[in-house]
Amino acid sequence: MSPIAFDISPEISIIVCTYNRAHYLNKGIDSVLNQTFTNWELLIVDDGSSDNTFEIVNPYLGKYNNIRYLKHQNKKQCYAKNAGIQASFGKYITLLDSDDSYKPNHLESRLEYMKANPEIDLIEGGFFSEEEILVADYFQPGKLINLRECVLGPTFFGKRKVFFELQGFNHMTYGEDTDLWERAEKIFKTQKIKEPETYVYTRAETSVSKNFTTNFSSSM
Repeated sequence: MSPIAFDISPEISIIVCTYNRAHYLNKGIDSVLNQTFTNWELLIVDDGSSDNTFEIVNPYLGKYNNIRYLKHQNKKQCYAKNAGIQASFGKYITLLDSDDSYKPNHLESRLEYMKANPEIDLIEGGFFSEEEILVADYFQPGKLINLRECVLGPTFFGKRKVFFELQGFNHMTYGEDTDLWERAEKIFKTQKIKEPETYVYTRAETSVSKNFTTNFSSSM
């Protein structure tokens, strides 16, 4: 039997992990389709949803060859992120939370930055939010801080080697983004950016950061 040949070589792999968020998905997927940069693949990793997620995604699968759908039993978001990373083909890897979206120039702006700064391996930041959001501090348990002071994982945009050499995200209930960033800083060249604010952040009622922060606040 001849080996399987995958005729796919996208510049950028976008990983969306989702769990029972069917009503948010159209916005995020459509924002990827509306990107000014078009050489991408989108991997939607379904972490065992019991809602109509597949019914939302399926029409896109039939229309676009560069959108793929993976589903496994619920193993939480770190496993789902790593599954997407392992299944990706892109030279660069980035993420998109299932309740968020991109402005049209998001991918183009990030790729331009990486091309202009070839020594940089991983960048983070450059997001827009309609509200000021407080979250539990990863470093100081019992303290709330502004989201803008945190590492926001879905804004990661990095070279493929970063995610594979770090062996992806460690399985944690909270703070896996900061954990990966800290590990990356030790062996790669990283850079936090503030602009352009092309990642549109929306915190869903079921988001880990919201639930973790709410549980923390209620225990005070």
